[in-house]
Amino acid sequence: MAAETDASTIGPATRRPASLSPAMETDAEKLRFIEEMTKNVDAVQERVLAEILGRNAESEYLTNCCLAGAIDRATFRVKVPVVSYEDLQPYIRRIAEGDRSPILSGSKHPISEFLTSSGTSGGERKLLPTVEDELDRRKLMSSLAMPVINQYIPGLDEGSVLCFFFAKSETMTPGGLPARPTLTSYYKSDHFKNRTDGRYKICTSPLGAILCEDAFQSMYAQMLCGLCQRNDVVRLCTVFASALVRAIYFLQQNWEPLATDIETGVLNHRVTDPSVRKEVGDILGADLELARCIRTECSKEDWAGIITRIWPNTKYLETIVTGSMAQYIPTLNYYSGGLPMASIAYASSECYFGLNLRPFCDPSEVSYTIMPNMAFFEFIPMDGNGDTSQLVDLARVEVGREYELVITNHSGLNRYRVGDILRVTGFHNMAPQFSFVRRRNVLLSVESDKTDEAELQRAVERASSLLCTFDAAVLDYTSQACTKSIPGHYVIYWELLLTRVPTP
Repeated sequence: MAAETDASTIGPATRRPASLSPAMETDAEKLRFIEEMTKNVDAVQERVLAEILGRNAESEYLTNCCLAGAIDRATFRVKVPVVSYEDLQPYIRRIAEGDRSPILSGSKHPISEFLTSSGTSGGERKLLPTVEDELDRRKLMSSLAMPVINQYIPGLDEGSVLCFFFAKSETMTPGGLPARPTLTSYYKSDHFKNRTDGRYKICTSPLGAILCEDAFQSMYAQMLCGLCQRNDVVRLCTVFASALVRAIYFLQQNWEPLATDIETGVLNHRVTDPSVRKEVGDILGADLELARCIRTECSKEDWAGIITRIWPNTKYLETIVTGSMAQYIPTLNYYSGGLPMASIAYASSECYFGLNLRPFCDPSEVSYTIMPNMAFFEFIPMDGNGDTSQLVDLARVEVGREYELVITNHSGLNRYRVGDILRVTGFHNMAPQFSFVRRRNVLLSVESDKTDEAELQRAVERASSLLCTFDAAVLDYTSQACTKSIPGHYVIYWELLLTRVPTP
């Protein structure tokens, strides 16, 4: 039977055994760490800034700012300007072309690679410098997520996670440094390959399948291994909700050859990558009963609840459903039979920022508690017309106000405008909690009006409610501004999902 879990009733466990097992004590330590970091935010921020400025003091960039070895906050604010990517691009280009002098970071912490952002600058993808020990901070943040979730749904260490993770292609800069997406960097790191912190890390997807850059082979292998271990799976995980929807689509299109592989114990010939074939071969075995089950469930016209029909012990979905990913919530509710969804972390190529300490709240109420040990954070008030002279510290933001996020990280980005607009929703201890509002300058505009992605999402949700009587829902959408007619207008393109297949 599928786990029946109502997201509206999930709350943290209030009773714990008098004596904790070693595993539970590890969780307790992580939770205590969160409490410690969020109780004296300003002191933690002071220490983090001093650490960053101390290690990067010799860098050309900070030297040009005339800090003269000062590591206090007041001098930093006066001497170091607020910048955008375009301001740093000349420094970044020199590093990419092979200049190994301490340009942005100190000589003891040289730039080790570039993380590629989904955004562009001047038609080029952004190259965001990072240092080797940044992975340690990201690993620390990742290790905090499951202890938080386990307060709400215990026993997750007794099963496996069906994750759909995908490494993307990478390039080398002229100076010989890798340039790749953030997650690809993590998947290829020793932190991921040799992860041993993990009773929550038992993943059905073999490493070779995750690292395979052929999209079909990677998805096929991960789906096949997830099916072979269907009764062990207690949670499904993708980074973004769109990837989980894409995985279910893939199952719809390929369940017949997948079932054949399971029936015969022989991997499909379309999977040609040697490492993938070897690792999948270690998992795949002939299983007539499982093949019959997959054919029975997937051949039905109605795919409502297909996730819990195929993976009956699934307790929740772990994926980001905030921001532009909110559009996939109705589709995931349909496919999962209403399983809870947890958007646990807020991160970007520049930095990992915070955690959702109420992971099973309604997606519209998701707020992230900023962890003050990750970087030095400042905020530009949006009601001040973006005036960068009015920046406020993390400990001094106000509930209800919107701010643009500015970070100083260990990799040499100093007072860098990330471009995210956040709204303060409350506090956990002394640490502010933020909801994501939108990306700066991500707007539709016809003539003088401005429509951001949140407004567009709400409009689509209201309009799509009319489709219910037709047994259809909006699966995905995109938009553009049209000025061919007067007055100008927006054109919205919908991709529809039929929730009931019409009989011929």
